[in-house]
Amino acid sequence: MTPIRHQLALNENFSLHLPGVQDALRQSLEDVNLTGDPFSRGLVAALAEHLDVTPRQVAAGPGSAALLLQLLGALASDGAEVVHAWPSFDMYPPLVQAAGGTPVPVPLKDFGHDLDAMAAAVTPRTRLVLLCNPNNPTGTVLGEAELKEFLGRLPSRVLVVVDEAYLDFADRGTAADAVDLFRGDPRVIAVRTFSKSYGLLGLRVGYLVADESVVAALAPTSLFLRVSTPAQAAARAALSAQAVMRRQCAELGRERERVHRALTALGYRVPASAANFHWLPLGEDNARFVAFCADHGVAVREIAGAGVRVTVGTPEANDELIRLAGMFASDTASGAVRAGRRQ
Repeated sequence: MTPIRHQLALNENFSLHLPGVQDALRQSLEDVNLTGDPFSRGLVAALAEHLDVTPRQVAAGPGSAALLLQLLGALASDGAEVVHAWPSFDMYPPLVQAAGGTPVPVPLKDFGHDLDAMAAAVTPRTRLVLLCNPNNPTGTVLGEAELKEFLGRLPSRVLVVVDEAYLDFADRGTAADAVDLFRGDPRVIAVRTFSKSYGLLGLRVGYLVADESVVAALAPTSLFLRVSTPAQAAARAALSAQAVMRRQCAELGRERERVHRALTALGYRVPASAANFHWLPLGEDNARFVAFCADHGVAVREIAGAGVRVTVGTPEANDELIRLAGMFASDTASGAVRAGRRQ
């Protein structure tokens, strides 16, 4: 079996650690034998100041998925319906089911959220609508105007959760900012993570911004879903390195566009991405492309049988991915990319 040399299946951030993060981690190790700050009050206060909201409107947890599970458990555990796009983050259905809710998937339209269909899917049993912006795995974005219009079509009892794990990778002004939307509409809940743009994937730190009543509803389970002392220290240090984080995201964006141009030049149908990955809808060739890349030492991922997601990696890894995509496209014996290439 060929060893994997380039891991492009997990949406990892390959940028250098942000300034201060490693020092903060080393210093935090002196106190790991102590309880520390079990409710992340220091981190919550820093986030509230950074976002210009109150601490009572912020909750921190061990990753955004854990916060989503808490949120769903608090608000949809009675079997309530949770409307979400599909394909989107593949953990949405199991998270909803684990919390006791009922997932209601709505197919994408042109690789993005079909807001008309999602609004039509809302019933008296719907408690939450879950949006991923930019969408994982397709990288498409929802703008501020269309989200405001969507909110206006929903019943006042329905909350809208916006998963913004990849927001920092989007060009400023292209994707709606759910925290800004929240200021004008308390039904909006913004969920974010330090795992992607801040590069703290291995530490698991996420946060959400919501109405005080929503944050309070998470309290009963918060003690059991704590952010570790080192993770809190690293997150606060990373939060203080905004300029560097933004510069790294811009650099990744330029590399993302380079890969996109190369793949489309090879004939692949690749929607424009605002995240740190690309989506290749290859139809019946999905699994074959994944296996072909793995055989040549590059890991990519098929999702929901609908396409292949490829992380934007280092320039070296991206060059190898482009090379393999070219080989795959020219391999007539593979039936190369019949569904995913322009005819």
